[in-house]
Amino acid sequence: MAESFGADAERYDRTRLPYPDAMVERIVAAIPGPDVLDVGTGTGIAARQFQAAGCTVLGVDPDARMAEFARRTGVAAEVATFEDWDPAGRRFDAVVAGTAWHWVDPVAGAAKAAGVLRPGGRLAVFGHAFQLPAEVAEAFWTVYRRVAPDSPLDVRPDARVLDLYQGFYTKAADGIRAAGGFGEPEQWRFDWTRSFTRDEWLDQLPTHGAVTGLAPEKLAEVLDGVGAAIDAVGGAFTMDYATFAATAAVQGP
Repeated sequence: MAESFGADAERYDRTRLPYPDAMVERIVAAIPGPDVLDVGTGTGIAARQFQAAGCTVLGVDPDARMAEFARRTGVAAEVATFEDWDPAGRRFDAVVAGTAWHWVDPVAGAAKAAGVLRPGGRLAVFGHAFQLPAEVAEAFWTVYRRVAPDSPLDVRPDARVLDLYQGFYTKAADGIRAAGGFGEPEQWRFDWTRSFTRDEWLDQLPTHGAVTGLAPEKLAEVLDGVGAAIDAVGGAFTMDYATFAATAAVQGP
């Protein structure tokens, strides 16, 4: 699944949401210099935000299609999994991972990050979680249960998605702690909302990992059903989002 997103890199870049400016600014303010390594850079969404904040960014991604798209947008990118990537002696002031750390072993990844960070450098892993409005979640759940019953996407009306994602970043902090070499990890949370029209949500939906592997006819059924559900609530809805981060600075001189 990690390498399925490049099938439509342009859609991914167009529809996936950027990270809160306040989070980017907080990370940049907490690092000793401008050099950032972006793990799982994808199309370069987070990388471009760090560039806009004055950083020099190198991206690493296992999908050559995503890396090539990132390069076309001005992000230097190398193709490799983080575990296999060769730093070739390079050091960085920050290692970041936006919506990508779940593809990396949390302890081995943190240990590798510690090895490429300069003194005072920081590892920051982060990602979005969203909570569907109850009336939309009920309809979405009905569609997924019918069309893609094996989908890992949890859109049950009673699913506490934000709490589940908070748990993932608690585990990420545990991985950083277990790797050693870092100070005590911190967890940050940024809450916000985003409204979607029917067309905006259906444009983004095919980039979600839970549906990227569906056959075209199954994806079409999902889109039709979800579109009808949005129409039934007036053609638009507002989503609650939280962006979670687990972060720590390397110790030592």
